[in-house]
Amino acid sequence: MAFLGVSIGLMVLMVAMAIMNGFDKEFQRKLFTMNYPITVMPLGVSSVNQGDLELLKENFPELRFSPYIFSQVMLKKGQKFEGGIIFGVDFEYEKEVNSIVAEALSGNEKLNEFDILAGRGIKEELFLDKGDKITVVFMQGEPGGLALIPKTKRFVYREEFTSGLINYDKAYMFTPILSLAKVLNYDEGVYDGIHIYSKEPMRDIKNLQSILPDHLRAVGWWQQNGNFFSALELEKRALFIVLMLIILVASLNIMSSLLMTVMNRRQEIALLLSLGAKPSEIKKSFFGLGMVIGCSGVVSGILLGTIILFVLGSFDIVSLPADVYGSSKLPLDLSLADFGLIIIGALAIVALSSWYPAKKATEVDILNTLRNE
Repeated sequence: MAFLGVSIGLMVLMVAMAIMNGFDKEFQRKLFTMNYPITVMPLGVSSVNQGDLELLKENFPELRFSPYIFSQVMLKKGQKFEGGIIFGVDFEYEKEVNSIVAEALSGNEKLNEFDILAGRGIKEELFLDKGDKITVVFMQGEPGGLALIPKTKRFVYREEFTSGLINYDKAYMFTPILSLAKVLNYDEGVYDGIHIYSKEPMRDIKNLQSILPDHLRAVGWWQQNGNFFSALELEKRALFIVLMLIILVASLNIMSSLLMTVMNRRQEIALLLSLGAKPSEIKKSFFGLGMVIGCSGVVSGILLGTIILFVLGSFDIVSLPADVYGSSKLPLDLSLADFGLIIIGALAIVALSSWYPAKKATEVDILNTLRNE
């Protein structure tokens, strides 16, 4: 029973940590794309201009840049309203920094003036077909009579994109930057920010910040979503501790069985000690017995966990709603660090469970045991 308990506990821990890591990596990949590795934004009421963009291109030719402007909007079609964010971008540049947009426009699709690329969630909520016109209501107002009237403009829905995360698919839209600049009255060469693609964003953000003017700052995708990933990391640690308790409970069976063996073998232990056996030899015998039980359970658990992970990764046994989890396939990724912690933690628990009964075996009272038993 102790052997089975350790095996099952370690197997469950491996599978659970692989699933947690898989979801963590999947969310990181999705957020990495839709939030962009690095974003240069202005401080206060200042803006980004063409000179700032040229400065970055000159100093970092290996990076890819996509200037943008954006606005929060309301979408209206018929009697249905939906909120969202519209980005004005140069699609030739945007394709280099956003793989989702590049995939959506991978064919011969080309967005003309006041055409729109919208997320699948927006398309489904408003029942859009290609060529449909959408009324976009902007938050900025324009004078009209005695009050400010929100700006409105009709855009034409042309294409859809799917990021795998419903929050972005139901909110994000893209249109040519010149179209949005006309609506918002932006001067040529003035932007709200610059999206940057970098393979090493945590390194490049420091270099970028060192040359940026005082009115600009660089923000990484991990900084924009810090609370989310902190919550995931805390959840993973809590799950690791809770599931490690399964192995601890199974190891108690090793301790109890060894203690019962010590109690039943008191005469033999006392006789061996009286014949000259060293206490360390007695301790090694019982400690070795406990480690054989525990380590065989660990090895068996590793084999079972590996088999289950292989089956789950190779066959679509578990299907997930893609709009909730970002993927319909169960993501699995057991890192070497987590695997090492699992093995070390399991062996430490097994060793402690074996050490205590072995220590009690060396404390047998030789004279009283031989005289009375």
